[in-house]
Amino acid sequence: MPDWTYQPLRGIASAVLGERRSQRAALRVLATVVRVPGGRRLVVRAFGHRHPPVDVAERLGAVVPADVADDASRALLTIGAGFVETEPRPDGDRIYTSSADVAAAARVLADPAKTLVVTPRVLTTAGPGWFQRVTEAVTPTEPAPRLRDVPRDPRRWPAWWWGLLVGLGMVGAGVGAAAITLGPVLLWYDEDFLGMGRAELHAVNHHLVPFLQHDRVTMAGTMVAIGALYAGLAYGGMRQGWPWARVALLVSGLIGFPTLVYSLGTGFIEPLHTAVVVVLFPMFVAAVWSRDHRPKWTYRGEGSEAVWRRELVGQLLMVVTGVGLFVGGFVVSVVGLTTVFVRSDLVFLGVDVDTLRAVNARLLPFVTHDRAGFGGALMAAAAAITLLSAWGWRRGESWVWWTLLATACAGFLPAVLVHAVIGYTDFWHLAPVYFGMLLTSIALVLARPYLLARE
Repeated sequence: MPDWTYQPLRGIASAVLGERRSQRAALRVLATVVRVPGGRRLVVRAFGHRHPPVDVAERLGAVVPADVADDASRALLTIGAGFVETEPRPDGDRIYTSSADVAAAARVLADPAKTLVVTPRVLTTAGPGWFQRVTEAVTPTEPAPRLRDVPRDPRRWPAWWWGLLVGLGMVGAGVGAAAITLGPVLLWYDEDFLGMGRAELHAVNHHLVPFLQHDRVTMAGTMVAIGALYAGLAYGGMRQGWPWARVALLVSGLIGFPTLVYSLGTGFIEPLHTAVVVVLFPMFVAAVWSRDHRPKWTYRGEGSEAVWRRELVGQLLMVVTGVGLFVGGFVVSVVGLTTVFVRSDLVFLGVDVDTLRAVNARLLPFVTHDRAGFGGALMAAAAAITLLSAWGWRRGESWVWWTLLATACAGFLPAVLVHAVIGYTDFWHLAPVYFGMLLTSIALVLARPYLLARE
């Protein structure tokens, strides 16, 4: 398990199971997962672990009691230990320590003749991510490229630059979608599909046009949020050689881009939506195709333990928020592709589905396109938020904090404001948004001193 679950929840687990039993349970769970075929790879991938360089791995290990040696070997070798032993073997070049000081560990490992062996106390107090933090501290790095280092020839553009362009393109597309929605609302192809214009829709139901606006403004905000996430992952993560940043971009894109297929089920293929996908998808492929994982990050130390423990609570809350948004996006997609409306939608409109269908048989497929597309976009954004929050929080990585803040502002604020403007203020309809805003605010406040640390 990662530090962001181990540390915030260890007190609760200790109160329920007892301290020693809860520690053994955590070790057993991790070892059990590793035993399953593909489990080791799953743990490494899911937790974003990076194993130390070979010359360091063989000199970084742990000593554990014999009665937990089997579980410890499976678990610790998966999360970064190079070896596990059951009895100390004192040697002048073999250093045993109960200190969780990462900087001190890095100084020992800087001497190629030294071997560092940690006691169980280090892992029970510092958490399972300790090996990962030591690995990053001792990994040789090089300077990260600057914007002016990008060559003019597109054939030589680095993957992170393509990812940044995808992010900026998504921001531009979202702003454009918002401008259209706040202006004419419907473009010529919308009117051609419906066989009705804005005035005719308003004549049918004076809430119908505002309802379409609220769907599309929310979608536009989500597009801008995705753009902010992609730009952050590319410039802040991939440019610095973090392998997990590429994976986060890949997973999110593989969820988001295929949502164009939703249009095939509705019968309404939106030209501008299709054009955005046609332009940005090749850039996305270029961004995730190559794997330049040469380390270019700057290690900024551990800082205050109290600050670190607070940010872990914030990190857990942010991961929970991301998972919740993903579930919400899935539900919106399912509803959009099936019943189309929820009860509060029909209360706001003041009509039932049969009435809308009787007015215009294409009206429901039109709304379905918007709703299902928003659900897919929300899942794509949520996947990026979850993975960035689970893998990317490190001291001094200010881009993570600013990326999540920009994402929250773009995703939450337009949704709340447009509902208020059109008078669709059903509390339970907006409760997930309010809850997400609350969790995100708490998470970013708790993490701010850690992520924005300068030294």
